Amino acid sequence: MAKAFASTADMSEKTITFSEIGDNLYAFTAEGDPNTGIIIGDDSVMVVDTQATPVMAQMVIDRIRTVTDKPIKYVVLSHYHAVRVLGASAYGASEIIASEKAHAMIHERGQEDWDSEYERFPRLFDAADSIPGLTWPTVTYKDRMTVNMGNRRVEIMHLGRAHTAGDTVVWVPDAGVMFSGDIVEYHSACYCGDGHFNDWGNTLDAIKAYRPKAIVPGRGDALVGEDMVNAAIESTRDFVESTYRPVAEVAARGGSLREAWDACRAACDPKFSDFAIYEHCLPFNVARAYDEALGIDTPRIWTAQRDRELWDSLQGAV
Repeated sequence: MAKAFASTADMSEKTITFSEIGDNLYAFTAEGDPNTGIIIGDDSVMVVDTQATPVMAQMVIDRIRTVTDKPIKYVVLSHYHAVRVLGASAYGASEIIASEKAHAMIHERGQEDWDSEYERFPRLFDAADSIPGLTWPTVTYKDRMTVNMGNRRVEIMHLGRAHTAGDTVVWVPDAGVMFSGDIVEYHSACYCGDGHFNDWGNTLDAIKAYRPKAIVPGRGDALVGEDMVNAAIESTRDFVESTYRPVAEVAARGGSLREAWDACRAACDPKFSDFAIYEHCLPFNVARAYDEALGIDTPRIWTAQRDRELWDSLQGAV
C-alpha cells in the first residue's frame, strides 16, 4: 500500500512547550515540529526562526507576551526554508537577519521551496493566505556579526555548511546557550535534501567546541545540560553519516538510486525509524546523498513536481 505523500497525513495537533532554558532564554517546541527560539535582552527581544505563517507565529508571540512586554526588534533566520521564515511579518521586527548565502538562496530557490513545502507540510501552513510573500532579510552577514541587546551580547555566526549552505547559529555567551537551527536535531530525522553531508560533521564539531550548556535544536525537545547536548550532537552526526555512507557506496560502484534507497533503509531503519518525519525525509535525503556522492556540490532545486516524482519512484510503492 502506497504511503501518503510526505507529511500530508500528519494532521494531528501537537502539544506545544514553552520552556526557559537559560536566563531570559526560551524554546518554543511542538513534538518534532519546527522550533523557535527567544532571546530577551535589556530593552528588546530576538526571535530565532519564525514558523511558517503569521498565524502560526502568533502562537509564539502569545507565549512571549506571558514573560515580557519588550518589543520584538530582531528576527534571525537560521536558513531559508519556508517553514522557518514565512511567518516573519507577524513579529513586526525592524531587523531581519540572515547569512549572505541564505539571502542568495531565497533569490535562487525561495519561491520553489515555498511551493514545495506547502505541498509537503499542509498542517504547518495554517492560514497560508496570511503570508504576505517571501521573507527578505534587511541585514546580512558573511561569517559572523554581533548584536548588543543592552548588556546581553548575541553572536550570530555561519560555522559551516550542513543542513543548507547558508546555515546560521545564534550564540548567547553569558548563558552558554546556542540556537542551532536544523544543524542539530533531537529525536527527529535530519532533512538533508538541501544538505552538505561531507561538511556537516565539521560544522557539528564547531558547535561542540563552544561547549553549550543548552541548545535549541531545529526540531525536538530543548537540550539542557552538556550530556543531553552532546548526545543530540552525536545522534545527529550518526544520522547524517548513516544516511550518506551506504548511498555513497552504491554510487561509487555505479548502482542505481533505487539501490541506494534500499541500502540507506537497511542502515537507517533499525536506528531511526521512530524519529519524527523520518519517512517524510528519507527519499529527499537519499536523492541528495546520491547527487553529492556523484560530485554534485550544489543541491538541485526542489519543486512540487520533482517532489512528487521522487516520492512516487521511491516511497510511493513501499
